[in-house]
Amino acid sequence: MKTHSPSTWALFLIPSILGILLFIVPLDTADGVMVIVAILANWFAGLITGYVSWIVTLLLIIAAVGALIYLPKRPPTADEQVPFIEKLFNVHWFWVIVRVLGAAFALMVMFELGPEAVWSDVTGGLLLSPEGLLAFLFTIFLFAGLLLPLLMNFGLLEFFGTLMVKIMRPLFKLPGRSSIDALASWVGDGTIGVLLTSQQYEQNRYTKKEAAIIGTTFSVVSITFAIVVITEVGMSEYFLSYYGTVILAGVVLGLIMPRIYPLSRKETVFADGQPQESQNEDIPEGYHPVQHGAELALAKADQNRSLKKFFVDGFKNVLDMWIGVAPVVMAFGTIALVLAEFTSFFTILGAPFEPYLELLNIPEADEAAQLMVVGFADMFLPVLLANGMIESQLTLFVVAAVSVTQLIYMSEVGGLLLGSKIPVNILDLVVIFLLRTVISLPIIAGVAHLLF
Repeated sequence: MKTHSPSTWALFLIPSILGILLFIVPLDTADGVMVIVAILANWFAGLITGYVSWIVTLLLIIAAVGALIYLPKRPPTADEQVPFIEKLFNVHWFWVIVRVLGAAFALMVMFELGPEAVWSDVTGGLLLSPEGLLAFLFTIFLFAGLLLPLLMNFGLLEFFGTLMVKIMRPLFKLPGRSSIDALASWVGDGTIGVLLTSQQYEQNRYTKKEAAIIGTTFSVVSITFAIVVITEVGMSEYFLSYYGTVILAGVVLGLIMPRIYPLSRKETVFADGQPQESQNEDIPEGYHPVQHGAELALAKADQNRSLKKFFVDGFKNVLDMWIGVAPVVMAFGTIALVLAEFTSFFTILGAPFEPYLELLNIPEADEAAQLMVVGFADMFLPVLLANGMIESQLTLFVVAAVSVTQLIYMSEVGGLLLGSKIPVNILDLVVIFLLRTVISLPIIAGVAHLLF
């Protein structure tokens, strides 16, 4: 193994350990188990609670106006070098419409304009409230964007990637480095996993297929949110059985989803259009995986000695998330919540699930059927609606577990995926959501029948 200076070892170890502490190690707080980045985000949100809705609205307006200014100009290609400001605002016309919608919905919420269905406290008002999703995303983007380079730029992904390659590639068709994305999501937050995946994809570290698989399969729900979900249906004493079921279903889905449509059809090319020439991540002869991982990690750390570049890249990350992702969450999240709360759209969509639930011997199948699809709007909606609608503990357990394993919900992960550069579209997300529901139901129902 090549000899490296103490400063290179420090450059690998110190930022990487900080990254693990900030994004992956959970702490027990008064608000539940959280990673430090989420704690920082909540603390900052508390400081600006009276202004955060207005700040987010201003950002949404800037995103829309900037996109309209650049509308006449052709959007740059993936490999085209353009100024950062142009990359931020020069987007496809579809995303211009989405940004304008996001800004319009925000203004309707703030001034209670137009139909109440848009600005009520269960739709747009829920998303834009001081305690709502967009306020949290504003603060989490600030801290995660600035600090994500600790995980990405100093060799941690290279080190763990080498150790995990024998597991991730054959089982999930993913490079070993993706194990960090999954871990950051699992104990941290699904949004962090999406952001990390998007950044890696833009840097040509994942192919389109790999980024799509990770973003839709491994940006799992955090332990914290799972606790909230099972508590909402009054079954917190079953948490260990519940979360064990979620992990079991998640692993099975992780094995199946990359091998079927639409993920199996994604291209094995990088963001810049270059094809993936080889999936070979074998350890060179004479090297132990730990040695080879350390070698790659130290080489990566040695390339990132500039403190100025660290902060410049971090601020670019923050602006990219604020301008690119927040409008998508506001636009799609509001539309999905309006459909869920004020129309029978999801009730009609859920009807085909009734015979399936009856086949699995799930009590109150007619009421539970609509809850199988309403989670596409927001992950918390199934358990909120189940409370008072469903009496069977078995059915409540199934609803709570399915709502978490479905993973694709437009008010957060779905909106984030569409707003990111990860190559998935709305049709992909609908199909993936339905497939995850259909595949996970027999697993969850089986465990539920054993428990109850």
